[in-house]
Amino acid sequence: MTFSIIARCPDTGRLGLGITTFSIAAGGRCEGIRFGAGVCKTQAYVKRDNDLIALELLEQGMTPAGVMAALKADDPDHDWRQIAIIDREGRTCAHTGPGCRPWAGHHEGDGFVAFGNVLAGQEVLDGIVAGFLADPGAALEFRLLAALEGGRDAGGQVGNDGHLTERSAAIFVASEPDHFDIDVRVDLHDDAVTELRRVLEEFKIYETFYRDRGHRPDLAMSQVEFVASLAKKAVA
Repeated sequence: MTFSIIARCPDTGRLGLGITTFSIAAGGRCEGIRFGAGVCKTQAYVKRDNDLIALELLEQGMTPAGVMAALKADDPDHDWRQIAIIDREGRTCAHTGPGCRPWAGHHEGDGFVAFGNVLAGQEVLDGIVAGFLADPGAALEFRLLAALEGGRDAGGQVGNDGHLTERSAAIFVASEPDHFDIDVRVDLHDDAVTELRRVLEEFKIYETFYRDRGHRPDLAMSQVEFVASLAKKAVA
């Protein structure tokens, strides 16, 4: 009961992952993104060590198809997994096992994979793709967010008793090996994708402040001063 997208920005090489689900705290289960290696996300019936194994293999130069074959060989329950992989060059591979609860499927595009399970139907996948492609010039984090919004607006998740709201959501973007540029998440909310947009837009206001204060601490204003400066701009 999850829909996600993984992608590489062709202009910057940044790698990203967007996810939303009825389950709570999904962002805490997204270990599979590393700049210089790639992204792997396993969902449906999750085997969490898949993603870390995949990163190690991608870092060694194995192709996404080769990584998928290695994961399958190491997992007797591969048919129950949904897995998407992208490498540092933007090559992709995806798998939706027959054991995933319907509707389930994936779409491999140019430098991205959209995928989901327990969805209203193919139209949700189409909505994710359309959202991601709507503004190719936007920053990767906002393209990932638009993809999640597109899937939500196309019907999202549907269980045995009807529509399942998105209760958690997260976006990660990496352009350096040791940390994420973007790490925003909503762990429990009745409208997690809408709340994720609010969090991301607020974070983007602070992004340069947080980055630069570590580079020149002698010139950095306090956070209280920075917040006050935002208030002054809003009034002006």
